Parts: sequence; structure tokens; C-alpha cells
Amino acid sequence: MRILIMIYEYPPIGGGGGRVAQDIGRQLSAHGHEVLTLTAHYGDLPLQEKDGEMVIIRLPSGRKQPFKAGLGAMSGYVFASFWRGWDIIRQWKPDLIHTHFAVPSAASACALSILTRTPYVLTAHLGDVPGGVPEKTGKWFRWIAPLTPPIWKRAAAVAAVSGYTRQLAESFYKVPVEVIPNGVDMKAINPGEIALNTPPRLVFAGRFMAQKNPVTLVRILAGLQDLPWTCAMIGDGPLRPAVEAEIAACGLQERFTLPGWIAPEEVLQQFGRSDILFMPSLSEGLPVTGVQAMAMGLALVAGRVGGFMDLVEPGINGYLEDPRDIAGFQHDLRALLTDPARLLAFRKASRRLAARFDLDRVVESYERIFNRVVQEHKE
Repeated sequence: MRILIMIYEYPPIGGGGGRVAQDIGRQLSAHGHEVLTLTAHYGDLPLQEKDGEMVIIRLPSGRKQPFKAGLGAMSGYVFASFWRGWDIIRQWKPDLIHTHFAVPSAASACALSILTRTPYVLTAHLGDVPGGVPEKTGKWFRWIAPLTPPIWKRAAAVAAVSGYTRQLAESFYKVPVEVIPNGVDMKAINPGEIALNTPPRLVFAGRFMAQKNPVTLVRILAGLQDLPWTCAMIGDGPLRPAVEAEIAACGLQERFTLPGWIAPEEVLQQFGRSDILFMPSLSEGLPVTGVQAMAMGLALVAGRVGGFMDLVEPGINGYLEDPRDIAGFQHDLRALLTDPARLLAFRKASRRLAARFDLDRVVESYERIFNRVVQEHKE
């Protein structure tokens, strides 16, 4: 099968959605499918390269930041991917398009499908659903939301990365949605024997933006200074200066490290040196970092939002709290930081529970949808 993947951000730029597209594309390619990914260019990245047998084409779109795409860059991707996609479809003749994010990527996929009769499958990641990430997308969804229903209704199939994302999408667009979680390669991501660090080490991984609540994270840990711990905050973004200022104000410079954006392999290395993934997020789809942390055997302490509710079994492999409940987070973390036996049990439970997100299962689910869509299109 020939599969054209369309997504407006792709590693090393963007967030977890791009890594999901990368993992799925690589696995589809390994299963013998011909895969071409059409994404946005940034900086000095190559305009075209191969990832194994998968071809990556990057299009100039006006993107100016690695961690954020404004409306201009998103619109630039829609315009550029439509014209390049038109040429690719005419010459390469893919069996279907797999597009990630209803906005902006699927806008181009929908237009191409109408003109070329190539079916497309949409994967929603939460931020592309009205109400999913209100602190990030609420303003522009007020005027763009009325334009989006055809994108969802014309899709041959729709998948969502979490039950919460499906609930929002089905309630707003009235289309059937299947949940296919983000996955990890359990064979490639293997922590070996799980052992605790001394002192215990927490890790945060994500964009330094309001959605991820990074400044609050520092304030929470400031209330646990009487306990031994260290924390690595991986990532970057507009709130980094505020995070650094809060760390300094609390006198925690020796407790925190901020390595910035690092390669996916280095993220896993950081997880391998950590005990707890701490993500007090305000909203999430199904965070790739959460699934990877589980596979690496980390306990999870996170906001009771979105996809984290699919990852955390409270009291088994972690805890969930209201993202604004500083005292609740401090209580949970204190329970883990002062009880090595409990922390070790939670870590082992995470590794065990991660099996449900194995990438082979995820890709097999997509292949079933793709085969059905292609067969229905032929009929």
C-alpha cells in the first residue's frame, strides 16, 4: 500500500504529535508499505531525506520557531502541502492519505481528497478539537471552528489518541471516532532492571507553555525542599524565562537542570536516569512522553486531564490531581519520595501497564482501518 502522511510539524520540530507520526510511519514502512511524509521545513533541516525506507519531504511554510507554529505558518503549510501534494498524488498515486491534526494538516488533505478522490484518514490529537486546549487554541477556534466540520465529515475514517479526545470530537462534529492510542516500541524502549536513584529524580518533558503548567511545577517542588530530590525540565518555549526566574526566586538552582530541546534518544536517556515523570498539565491528548516514561518504568504524577487519565492508574503506577491543586501534588510526591518501596512498585507497574500501548498493536489498528478504507474506495 502507498501511504501519504501529511502533518504540519515533524521531528525534530514540534511536539508529541510529530513523534507519533514518525513512529507510525517508520513502522508502516517496516511492514512493507511505501510511505511518504509531507511536512514543514524549518531552519537548516534538509528539504528531503530518507528515514529508513520512508521518504520525508519538508516544505517552506514560514515557520519561525521550533516549538510553536503560528497561524501564518499553519496557513503556509496548508498552501504549500496542497500544491506539492497535488503533484505527488498525480505522479505517485497513493492509496490513501493519513493526516494528523484536523487543523491545519487535514484542511489540505480534505481539499486534495475532493479533487483527486484519494481517501484520507484523520488522526486527532486534542489541540485540533474545539475545547481541547482552550488556553492555547480557544481564541482562534472562535472563528475557525465553523469552517472545520467538512474536514471531519469527509474523512473516510477518524481516529483519536485518547478517550477524552474522542468524546470532544464526537460531541462537536457528530462523526464516529475510534480510539487508537499513541504507542511505543516496547522492544526498543527497555529500561532493563528497574532501580531507584539516590536522591530520587523527577523529570518534566514538554513545551514551556501555559498548557504544560511549568511554572506551577517549580512552585510545587519548592514546598518539598525538606526532602532530597532533583528535577530535570526537558524542553523550551516562551515560559522558560519565567521558569528560570521562579527557580532562582525559590533558591532551587542546584536542584534543577534545564537541558532545553534534546534529541529523542537523549530524552529516553534522561528517563533512564529518573524515577518520576511529573507533568501538572492543564490539558493533554495522549502524551507521547507519558507513554515513553511508562515504557521506561517511571512512576507518573500528572494533571487529571485528557490522556493522562488513560495512562495513570491512581495508587498503582502514579497519581492524578487537579492541575491547580498544589497541595494535592505535594502530598502525592511526598508519599513517593519518602517511601522507596512504594516508588519502586509504581515504577514496575508502569513498565507492566505500558504493554497496552505497544507500537505493533497501534500500527495493526491503523492497518485494519487503512485496508477497510482502500477496499471501500475500490468498491
